[in-house]
Amino acid sequence: MTTTHDQAVLRYTAFSNDPEGGNPAGVVLDATGLDDAGMLRIAAELGYSESAFLTPPPAELAGEGGRAYTIRYFSPRAEVPFCGHATVATAIALAERTGPGEVVFATRSGTVPVTVTEEDGALLATLTSVEPRVEDVTDADLAEALAALDWPTADLDPALPPRIAYAGARHLVIAAASRARLADLDYDFDRLTALMQRLDLTTLQLVWRESGTVFHVRDPFPVGGVVEDPATGAAAAAFGAYARELGLVTEDAVLTLHQGEDLGRPGVLTVTLRPGEPRIRVGGTGARIG
Repeated sequence: MTTTHDQAVLRYTAFSNDPEGGNPAGVVLDATGLDDAGMLRIAAELGYSESAFLTPPPAELAGEGGRAYTIRYFSPRAEVPFCGHATVATAIALAERTGPGEVVFATRSGTVPVTVTEEDGALLATLTSVEPRVEDVTDADLAEALAALDWPTADLDPALPPRIAYAGARHLVIAAASRARLADLDYDFDRLTALMQRLDLTTLQLVWRESGTVFHVRDPFPVGGVVEDPATGAAAAAFGAYARELGLVTEDAVLTLHQGEDLGRPGVLTVTLRPGEPRIRVGGTGARIG
C-alpha cells in the first residue's frame, strides 16, 4: 500500500487469485480529498490500465446501509465511464474489510450492483452490468481497424461477425479464425488510437472461440495509454450481449473467457446470461498485490 495526500492507494488484481495473474488495478477506498487531476495523477503513477476511486454515494443510493458508493475509473491517460476489472477489485477490497455481501456502485454509465461471496476460502465478485446494446460497424471503420491490426479479412471467423457492443463502455468485437491469429498481436498504436477515439471505443475485444461456451480474448487499449488490457470485465459484459444478440449462445448460458495468457498474466472471466434479464453478469476472483 502507498499513501499520497492522505489517500491510501491499494493494489489488487481481478479475475485471478494469483497476484501475478489477472488484471491489476489501483483502488482508493476514500477519494473524497482528490480532484480529477489528483485521481488521474495516481492512475498515471500506478500505470495500470485503470484505477478506481470511491466517494460517498448519490442521494438515491444513500439508504443502502453503508454498502453503496460513487466509483470513478481513470486510466493513465483519461477517465473512463466503466471498468469491470477495477469494479471487481474494489468489491473484493471492500469485502476483505466488511465481509462478503452486496455492494452498489454508482458509475458514470449507471448503477452497477456487485455480489461478493466466499467459495473455498476465496472471494468471488460478480457484477451486473447496465443494460447492454449491440450495433453494426461500418465496412470502412472495420477496414480501418483491420488495417491498424494488420489482420487480413481471411483470418476472421465468419461465424462471429464484427459488431460494436456496449455494457457500460463501447467495444469493437472482432473474431479471429485461429488461436494463432489471436496470439499474433502487433498493431499500429497511433492509428488504432485515432479510430477508437473517433468511434468512442474503450477497447477492441478480439476473440477466438474454442468451443460453444469457451472463448479466448485480448483487448488492445491504446486510448488508455497501455498496449493491452490483461483482463477486461466491461468488454466481457459487452461480449455476453454480443453473443446473445447474434444467437451464438442460449438465453440461459454461462461463458468462460480466458484472457491474459499471451501477456503472462492469465485470468478467467465468467459471463452469465439469464432468460428475461437483459443485463449481463461478469464474475471472477481477485487478490491483494503486495
